[in-house]
Amino acid sequence: MHPSVTLKDKARGVLQVFRPELPAAAGVCILLGEVLALGTAPPRSAMGLGFVCGFLLSGSALITNDYFDLEVDRVNAPQRPLPAGILTPREVMALGIGTAILGLVAASAFGPFALGLSLVIWLMGFAYNWKLKAAGLWGNLVVAVSVGITFILGGIAVGQPWSPTVWTFALIALVFDLAEEIAGDAMDAEGDQQRGSHSIALIRGRPAALRISGALFGLVVLLTLLPVGWGTFGLAYLMPIGLMDLLIIFFTTRLLGSHTPAEGRKAMRGLYLSGSLGLLAFLIGSLVAR
Repeated sequence: MHPSVTLKDKARGVLQVFRPELPAAAGVCILLGEVLALGTAPPRSAMGLGFVCGFLLSGSALITNDYFDLEVDRVNAPQRPLPAGILTPREVMALGIGTAILGLVAASAFGPFALGLSLVIWLMGFAYNWKLKAAGLWGNLVVAVSVGITFILGGIAVGQPWSPTVWTFALIALVFDLAEEIAGDAMDAEGDQQRGSHSIALIRGRPAALRISGALFGLVVLLTLLPVGWGTFGLAYLMPIGLMDLLIIFFTTRLLGSHTPAEGRKAMRGLYLSGSLGLLAFLIGSLVAR
């Protein structure tokens, strides 16, 4: 340990590379998949292990992202734990691998199918951080698919891997995240150009990337209406999801009208919070109603 770095600094650095709010969202997606598959609250053991699995696997992907982004962060984010010297590359990679192993152990409680799918999720995240970040649309799809799979993993955890409702929400999550990834590339076009990225924003231009992203967010709104048409859910679904859809439309309009990366990122944060809070409100409403 560097003499000027204390254990408290190390602990703060670990928290920074973990970004706990993002892994928590992955854990909630697995919980939501369980609830959607069963139509009621799952056993507490399934809820706990499912959340832990999603939290740790997502956390591992974020941690290894810092490892592979070290040289970029030396220029763009020198205050991050790695370039600042608070954590060493070896410590960060060990933390990422250890976190992944614990997440896979949690997944193994649901059987070999869940373990195999969890391993696929982790490998996709690792491959993205290592090689696919500059691959443009293909990299965007890898991230989006891994997000959608979390819902399916929730269905597997409670013995309902083929639930149509779960797969519908998995598709919603996939399309939402793909829209976010494409919009994010449009905001980061200058840095991505230095990285040699093949993003849609660099190939077709920022306005085209934002239009594609906006169309995908519009598709998300349409997909959320499918369960209403099927009569699958009542007010516990319609109220939070309806509010979420209105917020998505509002912030998508702001995103399309943004003139600077700062304005665009502000709209994207609104979209992320709208989606996360809408799904969380639906999850809580479903559990309370039943």
